[in-house]
Amino acid sequence: MARSGEEMISDALTWGRSMLTEAEVDSPQLDAELLLAHVLGWQRAQLYTHAEQVLQSQDWARFAELITRRAQREPLAYLVGHQEFYGLDFFVDGRVLIPRPETEVLVEQAIAEGTRFLKGKGHLAIADVGTGCGAIAIALAFHLPPAEVYAIDLSAPALDAAARNCRRYSVEGRVHLLQGYLLAPLPQSVDLIVANLPYVARAEAASLPLEIVGYEPRQAWDGGVGGLELIERLLAQVGGYLNDEGGILLEVGATQGAAVQGMATRYFPTAVVEIFQDGAGLDRVVSIAPARDDGGMKGGL
Repeated sequence: MARSGEEMISDALTWGRSMLTEAEVDSPQLDAELLLAHVLGWQRAQLYTHAEQVLQSQDWARFAELITRRAQREPLAYLVGHQEFYGLDFFVDGRVLIPRPETEVLVEQAIAEGTRFLKGKGHLAIADVGTGCGAIAIALAFHLPPAEVYAIDLSAPALDAAARNCRRYSVEGRVHLLQGYLLAPLPQSVDLIVANLPYVARAEAASLPLEIVGYEPRQAWDGGVGGLELIERLLAQVGGYLNDEGGILLEVGATQGAAVQGMATRYFPTAVVEIFQDGAGLDRVVSIAPARDDGGMKGGL
């Protein structure tokens, strides 16, 4: 659409929706609204109360750029620079995986477990492995105020994004960002280990949306040949890092619950292992409560 200089907000929305519909984006109307509201610094509702307002040339140019990028399947969250998760709003960009609603199940279970620890012990230490933008760690620190959270990631750029989010929610004093491989950077044992590690099997990558394979960091979603390589390596590391009566919570793929349950039982033969579903009724979180009367875990990688 060539700009005549008199395009109104309603015209821009119509054009944006048409462009995204042609590109087969899932929610063309909503995405066009969110992108234009982002450009103008407005709430979405204002687009309709000011529908006949003429767009300034610089706003039109910026909107057209964002629509073009969205049509190429760049994720909406990267275009607007933030994503809501567990009632909080997090800065995100191409250095980090975008937080998903299904991961909120992991946070819910961690808050329930953390609350139990706090009632019994009065203090709580948590490790969030593969923290990315810090969404899980910060949500836990926000909802469990006494907790000390160690947020670990192998990626220095991801930790830079997490630091920005920590500053936003003033939790720098309780969320400790650590760079390294799985549990190796932990300076102490913890009561709770939570992890949303990559779990996509390599053979499934071809079936993923372009928004993921084309833009989100591969190391944040590629779980290796079978999808569970990093989860197994984490379980092999747990010994010595988990306090007595501690627990482990792992996000898994929708078809992986039984496999991870079996894996957990091999490493912790007397553990209580449970699977929790997400809102769609799909397996999403495996909870492991290792018993300590057998001397801890078995095996190793």
